Amino acid sequence: METQLQHAILPEATHDEFARQNFVQSLKVHLATQVSPGNKTVYERRAAPRFEREHQRLPQDRHEVRSVMKNEPYYQMWSTLLRTSQEMMWESVNVSVERQLPQLCERAAPNGSTLGSLTLDPDLTIPAYHRAVDIHCQPGGYHTELGPDDVAAGATYDRAVYIYAMSRLGPLNDEMGQSVVLHLKDRHADFRPRRILDMGCTVGHSTLPYVDAYPNAEIFAIDVGAPVLRYAHARAESLGKRVHFSQQNAEHTNFEDGSFDLIVSHILLHETSSKAMRNIMQEAHRLLKPGGMMLHQEVPQYEGMPAYDAFMLDWDTYNNNETFWGYDTLYGSAKIGRRVRFRGRQRHAAHDPQRPGARNSTNQKISRRRFRRWWSLVRLGCKKIAHKQRRTRMARKAKGNRPTFFDDPQIDKVVGIVMALTGRGVGSA
Repeated sequence: METQLQHAILPEATHDEFARQNFVQSLKVHLATQVSPGNKTVYERRAAPRFEREHQRLPQDRHEVRSVMKNEPYYQMWSTLLRTSQEMMWESVNVSVERQLPQLCERAAPNGSTLGSLTLDPDLTIPAYHRAVDIHCQPGGYHTELGPDDVAAGATYDRAVYIYAMSRLGPLNDEMGQSVVLHLKDRHADFRPRRILDMGCTVGHSTLPYVDAYPNAEIFAIDVGAPVLRYAHARAESLGKRVHFSQQNAEHTNFEDGSFDLIVSHILLHETSSKAMRNIMQEAHRLLKPGGMMLHQEVPQYEGMPAYDAFMLDWDTYNNNETFWGYDTLYGSAKIGRRVRFRGRQRHAAHDPQRPGARNSTNQKISRRRFRRWWSLVRLGCKKIAHKQRRTRMARKAKGNRPTFFDDPQIDKVVGIVMALTGRGVGSA
């Protein structure tokens, strides 16, 4: 496995702490590769036939699959071990962070010489959907502060994500941001954003790839959690990346209308409520410049997914404090777009591996490392159209059009749309 890059703010583990963390990571790999596949065997040989005998048909959705799988001893064993490994992961990292927290806070403190900036808002109200549970079972979530100038939540998250993803997000945990950059460079090679906003940045894992990809752009990143933002700023500075971090709710920011050419998020939407998701989309539309684009990277959507696969993916909804995971992924990107009611043409964006200029085998090798199971790209985007005549023509063509699902060689399962807006704004939800 790759080793996480040791930057100046990353918690340093002792020999025993590192061994404990490695054990948890190895356990997760074993569960994912050796134990989890057995669930499908149990489903196909025991659970599904039993359901078929009772109902004269196979399970049609993830709920029906759960109804027959939840009492299977093998599934119960796997599920218990997976939840236990999640709790063990946080505990193994927390021990290391708590031991050196004063030093980490001191290292993260502003020293007067910075590349980017950090703006915190002590009066910001943390959304209820964020406070209600410890997301991903991280003790205290991303916003809890243990003391002045605290960075514990950020330090814990940085190390734990590497263990959780079993090193598949790369030495800097930045594979999600890198994949979006790859998509933009491939499909929109002439796109040169000057101002970029990352919504729900946490510690900036997916933010920093945009600094390298667009060196002439100003990069902004927001989150509601002060501890993760302090850590994100210190981490970016230690890596020599200029980013302007600020504590804001993506539903309602203090940026002016038309502030950004590119707005992105990475696995943010499924952490929010249905109402918040609509607000975020409307806010992103407000912030986009004419000709701007937004892309939201998300977990695979249930729509069109086999019932068993949706059931397995839905494990996090019930067992990993992903309260809105099942609800939001149920709708799929197309339905999200219709719920938000963007007016205008919905343009389908698909990557055709056979078209001229498609990625070569080297880049396909890179792509196979990305998002083997849990991560996928939902391009729920909107592209503002600058000229009225073009807007009108596109709106006429859009009548009755519906987004479709497609496959992309950069990831395993992808659904998404790019919405071209008429410029008349976002309708009420």
